[in-house]
Amino acid sequence: MARVQPEPLTITITDDAAKHVREFASDMGKPGCSLRVAVKGGGCSGLTYDLDLVDTPGENDKVISSHGLELYVDKKSYIFLAGTELDYSGGLNGKGFVFNNPNAKTACGCGTSFSV
Repeated sequence: MARVQPEPLTITITDDAAKHVREFASDMGKPGCSLRVAVKGGGCSGLTYDLDLVDTPGENDKVISSHGLELYVDKKSYIFLAGTELDYSGGLNGKGFVFNNPNAKTACGCGTSFSV
């Protein structure tokens, strides 16, 4: 029986989320910039997601390319985000980026804070 190799844990971004990042970057006069994804202490569940438009990666950032966009993630945040999919929701409950994080054990109602 052939052994199946597990896929490496990474962070993915949907095509829709990448499209919105590019639109926001263009609106802010930063076309061609990249997205830094991080986790910081805070929020009602203990940890919160942080997104920022940047030009270059940090010294210790992991660089992930997807849908023509580069994501930069520092090593500390990567531990909490491995396996996460970043999506964009424009539904009736509001617009915004959505983190589908398999590492989150609990999340607050707003979806921007979590604990592991």
